[in-house]
Amino acid sequence: MPSLVHLLEQNERWARDMLARDPECFLRLSRQQAPQYLWIGCADSRVPANQITGLAPGEVFVHRNVANLVIHTDLNMLSVLQYAVDVLGIRDIMVCGHYGCGGVRAALQAKPLGLIDNWLRHIQDLARQSRPELDALQSEDARVARLCELNVIEQVFHVAETTVVASAWARNQPVTVHGWIYDVGDGRIRDLGVELSSLADLERHRSRP
Repeated sequence: MPSLVHLLEQNERWARDMLARDPECFLRLSRQQAPQYLWIGCADSRVPANQITGLAPGEVFVHRNVANLVIHTDLNMLSVLQYAVDVLGIRDIMVCGHYGCGGVRAALQAKPLGLIDNWLRHIQDLARQSRPELDALQSEDARVARLCELNVIEQVFHVAETTVVASAWARNQPVTVHGWIYDVGDGRIRDLGVELSSLADLERHRSRP
């Protein structure tokens, strides 16, 4: 069996470095969790939420799954969302996809992969709805990139349509849902221009052609 001692050693070095920079950091973290943001992102190992946003441990609450999907029957995702909004009082939710997403590409190609096909069916449905726009693009890479963007936008709508966020807005609790996409090729996050802070925002964006 391969040894993972090197990971434990790296953890030891990391903990020492953290304490050298801030001797109270772990003491503060052990006493309270008070993140300002909820990140809903892809499980892809190249997209670590804390690192690419420059946030320290304790500053971002994270939920990740294949292709950053928000599915209204996913009790795991809904539980994270409810805890973030109702208990932690988080005001900003970022749905962040990334270009070159393997899940999005697999959904677009519609090649059978096994159990995950059921999960990716949601993106295949979105691809069918967006077929005229996608077919107008000249390459598969361009179609995958655009579907990655469209998928983020759709998931932002899904977050806003949950009972968790709808209830927060109904009681005038400030919650804003943002749509972002990360480029693995240059390390930059891009704002997709979809920002929802109310039911009126959702209806306005949903009604756009």
